[in-house]
Parts: sequence; C-alpha cells; structure tokens
Amino acid sequence: MGCGTWAWGNRLLWGYDATMDAELRQVFNRCVQKGVTLFDTGDSYGTGRLSGQSEKLLGQFSQKYTGTNAEHICLATKLAPYPWRLTRSSMVKACDASAERLQRPIDLAQLHWSTANYFPWQELPLLDGLMDLYEQEHIRGIGVSNFGPKRLRRIHKRFAERGLAIATLQVQYSLLSTAPVTELGVKEVCDELGIQLIAYSPLALGILTGKYSTNYLPSGLRGLAFRQILPGVQGLLSCLMAIAKERQKTPAQVAINWCMCKETIPIPGAKTLNQAEQNIGALGWRLSDGEVSELDNAASRTDKTMVQNIFQSR
Repeated sequence: MGCGTWAWGNRLLWGYDATMDAELRQVFNRCVQKGVTLFDTGDSYGTGRLSGQSEKLLGQFSQKYTGTNAEHICLATKLAPYPWRLTRSSMVKACDASAERLQRPIDLAQLHWSTANYFPWQELPLLDGLMDLYEQEHIRGIGVSNFGPKRLRRIHKRFAERGLAIATLQVQYSLLSTAPVTELGVKEVCDELGIQLIAYSPLALGILTGKYSTNYLPSGLRGLAFRQILPGVQGLLSCLMAIAKERQKTPAQVAINWCMCKETIPIPGAKTLNQAEQNIGALGWRLSDGEVSELDNAASRTDKTMVQNIFQSR
C-alpha cells in the first residue's frame, strides 16, 4: 500500500533524536495511545558510535508496544545523501540497514535533503534506488525533504516515467519560517502534484513555545541564535499568546494548529511526557480563519525569521 493511501487527517509525526531513556519509551507509548501513530526519524540521527541510534530506539519501542493502536503504527525514516552514497544500490543498502535497525519494513523512506546546491547529479541515482525499493515492495512510500518547486517538478517527472508517485515533501515551516510556502511556493506545487507537505521544526526550535525571553535563554548555540531573534519577534509572540489565552491553549499548541490549518503535517519533537501532552493538545480543534489571518499578519511583520536550511533547493 502506497503512502498516498494513508489516512493522514490530523495525525502528527514525531521526530526522534535522543539516547535510550525510560521516559522516551513512555512518550512513544502515550503518543500511540492518543492516536499519534506515524513517527519520523532519520539514519543520520545519533552520530559517531551511536549512528542510527534513533532508528534503533524507535524500532525497540514499536516492537515492545502492544496497546491501543499498535496495528496502526507507521514508521518513516530519512536516508542521508552522504558523499559516499552515489549509486542506486547504495541507497538500497542504506534502506535495508535502516529497516534492520527499525526491526520492520519501512513505511515511508525519504531522501533527507536535496544535493542540488552542491552536487546536483547525485540525488537522481539515489531516488532511482528508492523507486527500486518501492517496486520490490520493500517500502510503502517515497518522500523527499528540502526540495524546492523547480527541483520537485524535475524529480516528479522522473517518478512519473516509472509510473510512481512522490508521497511527501518535508520543509522547514512555521510562523517564523514561512519562506518555503510564501516565497518558493512549494505548497501550490505539492497540491498540484498530489504531494503531502510536512512541516518540520513547527515550533522554531522552541521560540514559539513562548517560554523563552532575552532573560531566559537555552544553552549553547541555540541560546546565541535566540538572543538575536527574540527581540524582533515580540509582536508575533504577543499575538500567539493572546490567541492561546483566549482558546485556553498553550502558544505551542496554537503554533502547531496553525501549521495544520495550512494543510501541512507538523512534526514537533517530544523528549518528555509533558512535551508529548503539550503537542497532543494541538489535536481535536481548529483555529478560526480570523485567527489564522491574525497570525499570518503578525508573522509577516516580524523583523527576524529562522535561518533556512542550507540544503533547501529552489
């Protein structure tokens, strides 16, 4: 069964990038119990000696879970176009390795990023490898990530020549990262070609949760970035918080719901039960058209936005 036949609806996908922890398994279990059954990871998550660790954890959690919705669990992974992956057979091997770590066939196999900005010829053989896997029924659907409309149309044609479809496209998309949709126009192309748009980093690394300020910053490089961005987004955060208060929701839930109102599937991360419950609270309701417009206008007036992924192609 191809990815395009899945009942996406209001489902969220969760991103995983963490070490083994009892709470992570509780997070997974809670999400599935609440109907969040489609999970997104990548073979590059967990580096060095822990290469592929995220897939291993997700595979373990999936195999051990026996509660409500167990039969609906779907696992998606992104395969990185590393410099040494140059042929279609190298992608087949990469996918087989991921399936072994996940301990089950892959429901959605995705090319993690476009190589158009630095090695444009590399990605086509890798996509051919994914198509081979689909035709051999080793995977249920094929997706891509960080592809712009021009590149997307080009590879769509290649897929069509083999009678196959691209199921999904992931781009960085949030109230602080609207460029892929407003400037590049990827949503229009996805709608035209029948591709489901997935929004990664829907909370802008945490800025849209409303818990950070110039006096309270996360540690490391993220804190340095937030120090530059936060002063220029106070108008948006004020709008977000006002709507959240009126709705009796959290700013994070409103930000995630906004992505859903834009007909995208957001993939917020969750490393704690509290974060999982916060994300789940974005389901089961919908912002009004007026509230969406208020947020759109506030986002368009921000002085700062998130830096776009360097691999995002045109």
